[in-house]
Amino acid sequence: MVSKSIYYQLIFRIILIAASAFLLAFLFFRAHYLICSLLCMVFIWQAYSLIRYVNQTNRKIAYFFDAIKNEDFTLRFPEKLSVKSLEELNHSLNMLNIMIQDIHLKKQAQEQYYQEILRQADIGIFTINVKGHILYANPTVQNLLNYRPLNHVKQLKQIDPTLYGLFEALEPFESTLYSLGNERGKKELTLKCTPITIEGKKLLLVIIHDIQKELDDKETDSWVKLIRVLTHEIMNTITPITSISESILKYFKKGKELATAEEFGEIQIKNTAKGLEVIKEQGNDLMSFVQSYRTFLSVPEPDRELIPAKKILEKVRLLLQEYTSAHDITLDVNCDPENLELYIDEKQLTQILLNLGKNAQQAIDGQENGRIVIHAGIAEQGKKFITVKDNGPGISPELIDEIFVPFFTTKNTGTGIGLSLSKQIMRLHGGSIRVISNGNTTFTLTFE
Repeated sequence: MVSKSIYYQLIFRIILIAASAFLLAFLFFRAHYLICSLLCMVFIWQAYSLIRYVNQTNRKIAYFFDAIKNEDFTLRFPEKLSVKSLEELNHSLNMLNIMIQDIHLKKQAQEQYYQEILRQADIGIFTINVKGHILYANPTVQNLLNYRPLNHVKQLKQIDPTLYGLFEALEPFESTLYSLGNERGKKELTLKCTPITIEGKKLLLVIIHDIQKELDDKETDSWVKLIRVLTHEIMNTITPITSISESILKYFKKGKELATAEEFGEIQIKNTAKGLEVIKEQGNDLMSFVQSYRTFLSVPEPDRELIPAKKILEKVRLLLQEYTSAHDITLDVNCDPENLELYIDEKQLTQILLNLGKNAQQAIDGQENGRIVIHAGIAEQGKKFITVKDNGPGISPELIDEIFVPFFTTKNTGTGIGLSLSKQIMRLHGGSIRVISNGNTTFTLTFE
């Protein structure tokens, strides 16, 4: 409709100019010079008007495309004009502007939606161009690598030269398992680098995933199966031993009286009876020992509720204070922020903190200036945590990977189930427990 109006306007103006030109030539040859002068002015005005009309239309269209190019959708053309064709053109440009603006806003909303998905993703994602510049890196990858901001692959050399070696050639590679160790502990990462092309530009899309939690879950499940088998087998072995020992004792003892020497050698009877009593006692002890491991298999689902962290820490402080005061150990408890709340099973978390606190007490027992610090707070990533730190001698590197394994213990007493049970409870809470020991020992409970 607009193009036809402009088309008719141009045809009409050109016809008028042509008619004026013919008339001007006719009058000129007839020597009507005065009328020719007036008609010449009309002819000039018509030419000027045509040029102005075309330029005005071109300028509007040029302004419109410049505004669209600069994503400026505030440009509006007046729709009440004396020239109907220009009025229709302005109306059409305004309508087109609104349509493009609507498409642009939808595209922006969609882009923000995808950006938010990438920001909230549990996997790390970043893209690299052919020059090694990192064009985009979501917060997860920066948290996993503990480095921000990421602008170039050469920064990976500061994190770990081996990690940088994977990307130095800027070539794609298949899924690779990589262990990243730093002052915060050890992470098991899978990395995959895939080539992509966007707007004619070749990029590398890198995916990084922390599989430590999956490994922990599989490890825990494996130990659960192992303990279940061991419990079954040991109980099947111990029960008959206890039963047989009791039956044999009846042959050699009647009540509290032993059989007479005439019936059997006295020394032999006494030694046999003592041996059977030892078997019975050891059998019962072993049954009790095995029973303690059953608690690991029957940890109930947490009965979770919002509990002030300060309340939990104060409760643990009171339970540990008697021992620490008697052994000249300083116990500090703090919570930041003070109104921090945890969505937990209070009894189960108290059990974990008491176990960690008692382990810390035993680690620094007899040491001068022994100190235990229990702290609750919020990490940079927004995750809530509790740390239990002591200034003891620390855990040797060869044992650090074993302490969460059921049955494992470095103490003369104890079942070796405390830390593995704590790990099981934290897993049921959807969280994790980590340890760092480099002179001091720090256990960190992280809550999702």
